Amino acid sequence: MSTAIVNKVIPFSSVDGPGNRTAIFLQGCNFNCKYCHNPETIAACIHCGACVPFCKPQALKMENGKVTYDITKCVLCDECFHHCPHGSSPRTREMTAPQVMELVRRNMPFIRGITVSGGECTRWPDFLRELLTLARAEGLSTLLDSNGSYDFSADPRLMAVTDGVMLDVKAWSAQEHMAMTGQDNHMVLQNLRYLAGQRKLTEVRTVVVPGLYDCRGTVEQVSRLLSETHSTDTRYKIIRFRPMGVRETYKHLTEPTDAFLQELRKLAESFALENVITV
Repeated sequence: MSTAIVNKVIPFSSVDGPGNRTAIFLQGCNFNCKYCHNPETIAACIHCGACVPFCKPQALKMENGKVTYDITKCVLCDECFHHCPHGSSPRTREMTAPQVMELVRRNMPFIRGITVSGGECTRWPDFLRELLTLARAEGLSTLLDSNGSYDFSADPRLMAVTDGVMLDVKAWSAQEHMAMTGQDNHMVLQNLRYLAGQRKLTEVRTVVVPGLYDCRGTVEQVSRLLSETHSTDTRYKIIRFRPMGVRETYKHLTEPTDAFLQELRKLAESFALENVITV
């Protein structure tokens, strides 16, 4: 039975795919985005204990060389995240797919499906296949929220139980993508075309950070590909960078203006895209 490190489970979410959904966030990401709004999901806890003194409710303790977490005392103040030097969280737990599915069942029949996010959820492919199979058996739709670094075309078993992928395209230029995330984007763009061809591209997202990369060029190239692959009905979400939740080092990054976001929306719509939104 496969397991994954779960960061959190949100019982009801209206922003992680269509309809009301349960969103499962898995720990660990192979990208290190400068503007990451969830930096506590990047790495595994190494039990250094740096967060413990900042936990006023004493939900965290150091015991036998490891950080222990008492969920009953936690007030979700997030001070542990803010004082972690490793991009991690002590509030994670290792769970099996049936254990996660038991949490999901508590929310039925008030949800349409589940969305598995992260971190980067595809770091746990065996777990995903099992969890999504269980969700499908309950009549729930299944979505993945991914940075696109996993080769979806090489995993037909996962694709068979995945209704769609919400794909991040962070930058079109390989050089800019490397500078922004620490990783190449070859697989991201390959997945963009593959998922569009399979009609499993539920949504594409681009976070707009003026000055960090060529935002206009990226939106133009993504829009052109969606048009060329006859995926003009795919939702393209153009997202405003906001400094909340990011690491202190990157809070200086520029927030785009309303006018620039509307300019990008009109650019995307010039390729006949039917479902472009700015948030």
